Amino acid sequence: MTAPATTWAPPVTGDPDLWCTYAAVRTLAWLGRAGQTPAAAGTADFVRARRNPDGGYGWSKGMPSDAWATFYCTSTLTDLGQPLPEVADTARWLTGTWSGEAYAMTPGQEPEAWATHFSTRTAIEVCGGDVPDARRLLSWLAALQTRDGGLGWTPGHAAAGEADVRAVYYGVAAWRALHTRHPNPPPWDVPALLNWLQRRQSPSGAFRFDAEADTDCMWATYRAVAALGMLGARPSIDPVGWITGQQLPDGAFTRWPGYPVADVWASFCAVGALRQLGPVPPGTAEAVHRRIAELSCPGGGFTYREPRLAADALTVAATALTTDADAELRRWLESCRLPNEGGIMYMPGRGAEIRCTMWALAAGAFAEDPVTRTRIGDWLAGLQNPDGGFGFWHGRGSDLVSTAAAVGIAELTGGGLVSVERVAGYAAAAPAQGLRPGLQQARILAWAGHPEPHRVQALLDTHRVRGGGWAGQGNRMPDLLSTYEAVLTAGRFGIGVDPGPLAAFLDRTTSAAGVAWSPLAPPGPDPLARCLHGLLRRRLADPGFRLPALTLS
Repeated sequence: MTAPATTWAPPVTGDPDLWCTYAAVRTLAWLGRAGQTPAAAGTADFVRARRNPDGGYGWSKGMPSDAWATFYCTSTLTDLGQPLPEVADTARWLTGTWSGEAYAMTPGQEPEAWATHFSTRTAIEVCGGDVPDARRLLSWLAALQTRDGGLGWTPGHAAAGEADVRAVYYGVAAWRALHTRHPNPPPWDVPALLNWLQRRQSPSGAFRFDAEADTDCMWATYRAVAALGMLGARPSIDPVGWITGQQLPDGAFTRWPGYPVADVWASFCAVGALRQLGPVPPGTAEAVHRRIAELSCPGGGFTYREPRLAADALTVAATALTTDADAELRRWLESCRLPNEGGIMYMPGRGAEIRCTMWALAAGAFAEDPVTRTRIGDWLAGLQNPDGGFGFWHGRGSDLVSTAAAVGIAELTGGGLVSVERVAGYAAAAPAQGLRPGLQQARILAWAGHPEPHRVQALLDTHRVRGGGWAGQGNRMPDLLSTYEAVLTAGRFGIGVDPGPLAAFLDRTTSAAGVAWSPLAPPGPDPLARCLHGLLRRRLADPGFRLPALTLS
């Protein structure tokens, strides 16, 4: 079991996080205290700033819209009693993620249970509309059931016999939302589904994600209890004693036995499960409200623990990559593994993510621990989707960013269980418009034994900016992320990089105020920008330096 260090403070941004903000506000709403949300006006502004002109919402300001962020943002504004701007535009954006059967996380991706849950609920419960085709959605949901009764992330996962408690919850919650508009019984063998869920309960009363998991978990317990409740059932063993047993002396919750921090997700899951099982025990609301207030950020929004201690894997890895990776930074990264998952989390207590795992390994995590590196390789193989690609984490639809990160992990860990042929099949068929997707696709195919150096050269030539650097689209405005991908990929293919224009770009994106993501962006202290900029400086000074295969978007 892992836990973050308690006697040493890693680098932090102090910034709020959308995932944490949703969990904090929704928990207060469940407790009837949303009206007492700390810095409520600033929190609403933080969420509204994630809205894009297309009507959807992104994880950070300026990031592309996705279904998950859209659900979190619109739900949080609703819980805060705030009006939703231009709801019709949001509904239209959701329609663009419809595959014909179910919802994808972004337009053009394959549908999966996470996205279908979020978009079905946003369309019906938030926007007050409907799904494009209820009959086909119900049929797609029915195809999620495995032979042993559980639900998988996609029909392909179900056919392979891969079920997960979270996928069950998302499938059942999507059906329930659809049922309010189109009354239909659950499209599954319900006794088999209930039996599968009940088998995930341990003698303690807690639940686990699947048959392979070996640690009782608050997240799994909430999702299982809620899914059972939506199907009109209850756990075989009353889990209230186990849930309340995870309370620290101040009354707030932790996620599993031995984990020392009462974080926002544990309180969210504990309250969600308790209210499903009956009245919330006396004193719980006061303790949880008090703890959530400690997690609020100045100016609005929340993070997972006290802002001065709320480090994340990307910030710590970026710091390690540019400061000779001292032992404390590596140890903190190594602490970010869930008991039931092999990869590195973005924030402790959250699900393991492929990009964060790649950044952490590149920063030296587990460098002297080949056994754990092998286990991470095994975990990676278990995340390969039926289409051969990889998503951000378990069950997410495949994308080139995550698949390129997965290839980077496989290179570092051996990754012998990843199917190279299936990766190549996914990458060859994936749409790749623009510089970064094209270069990521080329690196993936080269790893799979299909190098295309002429195509890489053409991409570099097309997007090279005369004054220095590379642009993501066209060849007019260079940016740091595209330039990093360009120099990284050129190195992998043995293509030379002219140092003069690269130096000019690096000079244009740095000043006494910090590093900028592009010559027109304001410079600042962003640790990720400083990291990529510093690595490119090192490559400029030493043409033999091999840039790590870091991806962000």
